[in-house]
Amino acid sequence: MACKTTIGNITMGEGFPLVLIAGPCVIEDEEATLRIASFLRKLGEDLGIGIIFKASFDKANRTSISSFRGPGMEEGLRILSRVKEQVGLPLLSDIHEISQISPAAEVLDVLQIPAFLSRQTDLLVAAARSGRVVNVKKGQFLAPWDMANVVEKIEESGNDRILLTERGASFGYNNLVVDMRSLVIMREMGHPVVFDATHSVQLPGGAGTASAGQRQYVGALSRAAAAVGIDGLFWEVHENPDAARCDGPNSLALDHLRPMLEQILAIDALVRKEIPSHD
Repeated sequence: MACKTTIGNITMGEGFPLVLIAGPCVIEDEEATLRIASFLRKLGEDLGIGIIFKASFDKANRTSISSFRGPGMEEGLRILSRVKEQVGLPLLSDIHEISQISPAAEVLDVLQIPAFLSRQTDLLVAAARSGRVVNVKKGQFLAPWDMANVVEKIEESGNDRILLTERGASFGYNNLVVDMRSLVIMREMGHPVVFDATHSVQLPGGAGTASAGQRQYVGALSRAAAAVGIDGLFWEVHENPDAARCDGPNSLALDHLRPMLEQILAIDALVRKEIPSHD
């Protein structure tokens, strides 16, 4: 089985360069979204790396009922359409309900299944039938081998365009830990694997009415994942993380991205030579 998939003009998988999935946790406003997307496109061009822009139109799983969730589906998809038109990057965003899939699939290149919903059969099946690439974040409560059942649900629904994303596993209260073996185990399922470094340093609910985070460890975990072997890296980024309306404590500032990526790409180039092909 070929461990690769194509997203817009980007191919992810063995034999292809590392891809960066990046953007703010949630769409805050149109102007900032376009600025961040433009910055990421230029960064990708400078470093020769494919960029997929991510931002959520609705964060339905915020800790508090009063937390900012985003502009909603209609306005959020309109803003993401502007990103595609003006900046030209492929798009990824979360879906939480079956009713969101059809309108989202008209705009997005990748439909993302949030970790908390990774076992929701009806949502997985409906997303698969959209024909779009489906990125499933491994639930914090799942073992990596449990993702084989997730893959089967999508494949049996007629879609083999799948990404599997590691984002840490629950480790006691308000803490996550990354078992790097999971990257190897999920990659053996025949689909590209992504490491979500910024959510892996999240402290879920750690601030009482919001999640806390430890962004100082994003670089170390990203380098470790690249050394293990991954096809994509997932970072939430912001112009001013301390002022972000969602996931600021685990988001990266834009001016930190280039030096981190340069190190990671060097590791990826070295490791990729030694990973056997699934072809």
